Amino acid sequence: MKRSKKIGDSRSSKTKRLEHEAEGGASGALVGAVLGASAGPPGAIAGAIIGGVAGALAGAALDRESSASEQRTRELDEEIGVTGGDLGAPNLEHVPPTSGAYSPESSGAAPPAEDVPAEGPIQTPDP
Repeated sequence: MKRSKKIGDSRSSKTKRLEHEAEGGASGALVGAVLGASAGPPGAIAGAIIGGVAGALAGAALDRESSASEQRTRELDEEIGVTGGDLGAPNLEHVPPTSGAYSPESSGAAPPAEDVPAEGPIQTPDP
């Protein structure tokens, strides 16, 4: 039987953050080395170091933003009742009508013939 995975149950957020920083650093170092290679071996080394630092910083910023977005989504889901609430519950109590009258549309009454729809009258197609 498969066990369902919950968000955040396999690894801690610190491990995920370090993993994302390492991925960003590795890709930044690769790009920096390729671009620095035009200046020769010293340029490739300097490009790899500078690119690695820039990539790690970018990875950390993206991970921080993603974590904040996920947290906000969880808060909103809890607030509107998606997780553990009553969203879609069939037994909701609605406010009773104040006048007791139904709208013409819901009672099946047709609008008066002299009313023209907002988009204008239906035009006949050209042959």
